[in-house]
Amino acid sequence: MIKNLIVTGVFYMDDITSRDEENVQKEEQIRKEEQNRQQDAQKTRDQATEKGRKQGLEEERAREKAREKQKGMGTGVKVILSLIVLAIIVVIAAYATLSVSVMDVTAGSAFPFTSNYGVTFPEGQTITIGTSHIIVLSFQNEIISDIDGDRQKLVVGEDRVISERHAVITTLGVIKLLDTNFKINLKYKGNRDNVAYFDMAVLTSQQVPDILLRQLLPAEINAQPI
Repeated sequence: MIKNLIVTGVFYMDDITSRDEENVQKEEQIRKEEQNRQQDAQKTRDQATEKGRKQGLEEERAREKAREKQKGMGTGVKVILSLIVLAIIVVIAAYATLSVSVMDVTAGSAFPFTSNYGVTFPEGQTITIGTSHIIVLSFQNEIISDIDGDRQKLVVGEDRVISERHAVITTLGVIKLLDTNFKINLKYKGNRDNVAYFDMAVLTSQQVPDILLRQLLPAEINAQPI
């Protein structure tokens, strides 16, 4: 009986030992699984951190490129604005320094170019075209035209000629814009409200832009192209 008890006890101890080993193995397996889960979680966090860092670097590079592009555009706009301002200043300076010189010349030039205007001459007012001084006065259906002291009566349809002159227009003191001989034909068109109407033909030896030709014509005659 004692022998049986001893054998039973041995089996019992072996069973306890076996269960303990199983429990230890289960605990070790659980610990390893937990450790693996923690490692996987840490790896996931590390990957997410690295991804966020790379994304942050890419966004910063993108912002830097955008800033550089904007800076480059801003510089280009500043350069363009500076050029525009400079061009405006040059134009204003050129216009402000326009100088018109008109002198008498010996007649004989050819005049292949003609510009036509409708003009008005206020009566009794001295008008200067080039070096010529012109005064017109109406009398009944006639008009008395005085050009440099030479008086003539004109009826509607008659002409009066301002003899040949030489004109030079410069700007900025040294730049020559115009160098031409010219003469003017005036055809009397009638009088209304103390204003004498003429068709005016400006004949030039060189082709002259209207903007320069008008520098020879006083504002008082209100020249309109026709």
